[in-house]
Amino acid sequence: MEIPLFILALVAAFIYTLVASIRNSSRIKSLEREVLSLKRLMAAGVTSPVAAQAESAETAEKPDFAAETESETAPGATAFQAEYASEPEEAAATEEVAREEAQPAPVATTVESPATKESFESLLGARWAVWAGGLALALGGIFLVKYSIESGLLSPAVRLSLAAIFGLLLGLAGEAVRRKAVPGIAATYSNAMIPGVLTAAGALTLFGVVYAAYGIYGYIGPGVAFGLLGLVAFATIGLSLLHGQALAGLGLLGSMLTPALISTETPNIWALFLFLTISWLATAAAARRQGWTVVPSLANAGLGLWALGYIGFSETISAEPPTLALLVMLAGTIFLWPGKTFDTPPAETGETAAPERRAIRALRLLLRPSLALNLTVSMAVILPAMGFLFADGGIDTHPALIVSALIAALAALGAARHYAVWPAIIAALGAQAAVSLMSRQGIDFIGLINDTSVSLPPVSVGYTAEIAMALGLGAVFVLCAFSFLKRKGADDADFAQLWAGIAALFPVWLATASFVEYGNLGRDWLHAAYGLGLGLVLLAGAEWLHRQNDEAYRKPLNILVLGSFAAFTLCLHTLTEGLATTVLLSVIGFVYVLATRYRNWDVLPWVMAVASVAVLGRIAWEPTIVGPQNLGTTPVFNALLPGYGIPALLAVASAWLLRDWPGVRAKNFLQAIASVMGLLAVAILIRHAMNGGTLDDSVPTLGEQSIYTLLTIGFSGVLMTLDLKSPSPVFRYGSMIAGVIAVINVLTMHFFTLNPYFTGENTGSIPFLNLLLIGYLLPALAYGGLAYYARGKRPPPYVSMLAVAGAALGFAWATLSVRRFWQGENIADWKGFLQGETYSYSVVWLLIGVLLLVLGSRFNARSLRLASAAFVLISVAKAFLIDMSNLEGVLRALSFIGLGAVLIGIGLFYQKILTRKPQA
Repeated sequence: MEIPLFILALVAAFIYTLVASIRNSSRIKSLEREVLSLKRLMAAGVTSPVAAQAESAETAEKPDFAAETESETAPGATAFQAEYASEPEEAAATEEVAREEAQPAPVATTVESPATKESFESLLGARWAVWAGGLALALGGIFLVKYSIESGLLSPAVRLSLAAIFGLLLGLAGEAVRRKAVPGIAATYSNAMIPGVLTAAGALTLFGVVYAAYGIYGYIGPGVAFGLLGLVAFATIGLSLLHGQALAGLGLLGSMLTPALISTETPNIWALFLFLTISWLATAAAARRQGWTVVPSLANAGLGLWALGYIGFSETISAEPPTLALLVMLAGTIFLWPGKTFDTPPAETGETAAPERRAIRALRLLLRPSLALNLTVSMAVILPAMGFLFADGGIDTHPALIVSALIAALAALGAARHYAVWPAIIAALGAQAAVSLMSRQGIDFIGLINDTSVSLPPVSVGYTAEIAMALGLGAVFVLCAFSFLKRKGADDADFAQLWAGIAALFPVWLATASFVEYGNLGRDWLHAAYGLGLGLVLLAGAEWLHRQNDEAYRKPLNILVLGSFAAFTLCLHTLTEGLATTVLLSVIGFVYVLATRYRNWDVLPWVMAVASVAVLGRIAWEPTIVGPQNLGTTPVFNALLPGYGIPALLAVASAWLLRDWPGVRAKNFLQAIASVMGLLAVAILIRHAMNGGTLDDSVPTLGEQSIYTLLTIGFSGVLMTLDLKSPSPVFRYGSMIAGVIAVINVLTMHFFTLNPYFTGENTGSIPFLNLLLIGYLLPALAYGGLAYYARGKRPPPYVSMLAVAGAALGFAWATLSVRRFWQGENIADWKGFLQGETYSYSVVWLLIGVLLLVLGSRFNARSLRLASAAFVLISVAKAFLIDMSNLEGVLRALSFIGLGAVLIGIGLFYQKILTRKPQA
C-alpha cells in the first residue's frame, strides 16, 4: 500500500505547484504589458508626451497587478495599500518603468497598447498544454517505474538510477529552456513557464527516487535518505528564485514532509528541529529576495504543526528543540522576513463621523499588510505553548518557563513592528489563557512520568514557577508597551492605544489570577508589592507621555492612568478586607480627583467614577460591609456609617471640586453617583435602625417604607435645589426620577402592600401621633410642599403628578383615621363597617373636596381643583350607592342634606369665579 499512497502524494504536490503558479499570472502579465509597450515605443524609435502619459495612466491602473497584491499580502489589505510601502520587487519594477518613461524622445507617434484579453487559442495551446505536459511527464516517469516493477524488466537499482537520471535531465532541461527562451514569451506566459514546470517535475521525480530507495528497497539508511531529501528540498527552494513562488512551495512541502517520510527507532529531536529551522530560514530568505508572502506563511504553519505534533504524540518531551525553533522563527520574522518591509506607520485618512471613524480605524489596525504572516506566526507559537500545558508525556522543563519564553518573544514581535498587531493581541490573550489553564489543571499538567525507567530532571511541585510566569509576563507586557510607545507610538496612534490597553489591563489581570489561585488571600505582600510597583510604573509612564506634549499620546496616557488605578486596587485587596477595602477604594479615587489641580488629564475624574462604581459593587456583594456576624446593632454608629458614609462624602466632595471641570460627561456622572451614594447611605442606616440592628431581605413595615418615601421626596427636592444653583442634566432629570420613584412607592406600598387595612398592622395607641401620621399625612404634606416648590421649575405634568399624589395620600390618611376613630387601633378589613363610620366618610370626603377647592383657587392650581371635583364625585356616588341602602333614619337624611348643601355651595363658588372679571 505504500507505493500508491506515495504516488498520490506526489501527484497532489505537483497539482499544488501548478495551482500556486497560476496565482502569479496576473502579476507578471501586468509587467509584461509594460515591457512590450516600451519595446514597441523603442522599436518605433520615437515617443511622445501624449503616448507617455497614456502609458503612465495604463501603468497606474494595473487592475490585475492590484488584485495579485491583495492575494499575496492579506485579505482586506487592498483598501489600505496607499498607506504602506510596496513589496521590493514591485517598487523596483515601478522605478525601472519610471526611468525609461522619463527619457526624452524627439517626435510624437501613436502606438497601440497590447490586447489585455487572451485568446482561447493562446489559453489552450500555450498554457494548458504546458501544464498538462508537465503533469504528463511526472506521471509518465512514475508509470514507467511502476511498469518495470510489475514486468520485472529491470532490477530495482537500475530503475532507481534511471529515474534519478530522468529527474536530473528534467531539471537540466528546465534550466536550458530558461536560458534560451525568448524573454517576451517568458513574460507573456509567466504562470505557464516551461522551465518552471520541467524543474518541478524533476524535483518530484527525485523526491520519489530517494524515498523509494529508502522506504521500499532499503538501499540507503534513514540518515542518508534524510540528507538527500533535504538536499532536494533546499535545491528546489533555491531554484524557486529563478522559477517563482510555486516552486518554492514545492520545495517547502518536500522539506516539511522529509522528516515524516523517514522513520527510525532512535529519532534525534535536535536534528529534526534543526532541519525544520534551516528549512524555514531558507524559505524566509527566498521570500525576502522575491517579496513572497504565501510560502513563508505556509512555512510558519508547518513549523508550528511539527512542534504541536511532537508535543502531542511523544511519550517523553524534550522542550528545548521545539522551543528554540519557534524562537528562531520569531526572530527571523522580526529581522529577516518580513522584517522592516512593511514596517511603515499608517497614513492618516480623511475625517468621517465618529462611530464610522472608530470602526474604520479598528479595521485598519487589524487588517494591516502581512496579515497572513502575522496570524500564522502567532498561532504557530501560541498553540504549541498551550500544548505544553496539556502534554501527556514527561517533560524535562517546567511548562511555565517554556510558555513564558514563547509568549514573551511573541509580545516582543508585536512591539517591534508596526504591522505586528495580531502577535501583540494573541500574546496577551495567550498569557491570560495560560495562567487560567495552569490554575485549572493544578500540578498534574507538569507531566511527571509514571514510568520509573525514564529519567528526567526533577520538576518543582510548588507554585513558584506559576507565580513567576504570571507576574513576569505582566512585566514583559509593560516593557513591550513602553518600548513601542517610545519608538513608534507618535507615528501610530491606533497601535499605541492598543499597547497602552495591553499594559493597563493584562498585567493586573495576570497578577489577580495569580493572587486568587496561588496567593495568600489573607495578606500577600508579594502581590501587594507587585501591584504597588505596577501602579507607580504606569503613572510614571503617563507622566512621561504627558511631557512629550504630543496629541497622539493623549489616549494612551489616559489608558495608562486607568491601569494604574487598577494596579493600586489590586494592591489594596491583597492587604486589606471588609471595611478598610471599601473605604480606601474611595480614598484612592479621591486622590486622583485631587490630582486634577496639577494635571488636566481627561481620565482623572473618571477614576473616581470607576472607584465609586467599584464601591457599589462591593456593597452589592456584601451589603453589611463587614459581614452579618460582625455588624453591630447600635443604630447609626456602626460599620455601616463609615462603610457607606465615607465613600458617599468623598463622592460628593469630588463632584463639588470638579464643578468647573470642562468635561461635562465626567462631571455629570460624578454628580449622579454622588447623589445615589448619599441616598443609599441614609437609606441603609434607616433600614438597620428600623430592623433592630440587622440587615436582611425581610419586607419593610409601613413606618420604614414611609421613611424611604420621605427620603426620596427630600432627595428630589435637594437635586432640584442643586440644579437651580448649578444647572446640570443630572440634577434636573435626577430630581424628576426621584419624584417618580416616590410616587411608585406610594401606589404600590402605601396604598396596597403595606396598608394596615389589608395587613392588619397595629396603628398605635396615641390618637394623632400614630402609624397613619408617618405613613400617610407626612408624605402627603411632603408631596404638597415639593409640588409647590416645583411650580415653574419643572414641567406642569410632573408638578400635577406630585400634587395629585399628595392629595391621594391626604385622602387615605383622613379615611383611615375615620376608621381608626370607630374601630380602634386595629383597622383591618375583616371588622366590617359601622353606620356612624359610613356617614363620617361622606362628611370627611366632602370636607377634603372643599379644602382642595379652596387651595386650588388660592394657588391657581388646576390639578387641585380637579382633585376636588374627584372627591366630590366620589362623595356623590357613595351617597347614592352606599348611604341610601346602608344608612337609616336621621343619618341617611343628614347625609343627603349635607351633600346637597355642599354641592350648592360649590356651584355658587364656581359661579363667582367664572363670572369674575379678569384683572390687569
